[in-house]
Amino acid sequence: MKPDAPHPNLSPTAFWDVDMKTVDYNTNARFIIEKVMNYGLWDDILEILRYYGHDRVKTEVVQAAYLKKKTLSFCCAIFDLTPNQFRCYTRQQSNPLPWNY
Repeated sequence: MKPDAPHPNLSPTAFWDVDMKTVDYNTNARFIIEKVMNYGLWDDILEILRYYGHDRVKTEVVQAAYLKKKTLSFCCAIFDLTPNQFRCYTRQQSNPLPWNY
């Protein structure tokens, strides 16, 4: 994380439901990274990688509660991981789907 940047410069695209003025960027890093990876723009992804660093983003995204399937595949590619290394993937596998009738 860069000490000279008070917070990442993110677009409101992923944060339509959040007042970004009240967010603590260190305490809520996982929330911010998860929202950006799922709903943010390409520039937002680059910004969180710049602000938090590759290792911190990787650590937080692996522990994310929810990632879209495309986001999970993207994260596997950029962080050189397999889906079963992600908490959201292993948790999803343990929840059976309801009957489809």
